[in-house]
Amino acid sequence: MGKGQGKGKKGKGKKGKGDREYENGEQPPVRDTVGWVDPRLNGGRLIDYVTKKVGEPLNIIISSLSDPYILTENGLHNYVKSIGFSEECLGLHYGYIHEADLGDGLGRKPEQFLGRQDYFPIMGTCWESVRGGHHFRAWKQNGTEANSGAWFLGASEEMDSSKNHMIVEDGYNRGRDYIVNQVTQITHWKGMWWKGEVEWREGLLERGSRGVNHDIEQDGRVAILTITRL
Repeated sequence: MGKGQGKGKKGKGKKGKGDREYENGEQPPVRDTVGWVDPRLNGGRLIDYVTKKVGEPLNIIISSLSDPYILTENGLHNYVKSIGFSEECLGLHYGYIHEADLGDGLGRKPEQFLGRQDYFPIMGTCWESVRGGHHFRAWKQNGTEANSGAWFLGASEEMDSSKNHMIVEDGYNRGRDYIVNQVTQITHWKGMWWKGEVEWREGLLERGSRGVNHDIEQDGRVAILTITRL
């Protein structure tokens, strides 16, 4: 069983050492998944780290059953262009570097890719940095303890720069759902065509806002995406 994300409420009965409560829809770690490994099995979690106390939900998993090209970093960068995302404005990073522990033995590692909504031809992702919109952070699960090759994404929708890129109300659910809607359509980039299928999982995340950045509630659902080349 993975390490706990926090102690349960008192007064609910005795528990053995190392036990924890699963509340608000979260269930114990899942074994024998195909195409990804539940980070909680090895002490990880599906919330990243913004500070020691709060983080943002990893609400999308791109399964390693997907097109092998997408599972490479260069391939992911190119694929997301087909769904309306691209690299950061002028290649410059704005804001905090988030970390995530995917339970793969590598511990907390910094985000490998931050994709922003591309408002082409209006200044591309530079316009997203000003106007706000959808974005995601991505980490690959590739350590020796869980070398699935899957991508774990934290998606959200943010406000414009005058609001310091705060997450909009319901922004974690909205960001996830926007990407799922894009992925499950037929998309293409430079002669490559793809279509994704989604499996919805509940129980990997706790519903609500406990431990979530900006105290914004999210529904606890995680989209497992399998993207194939057409």
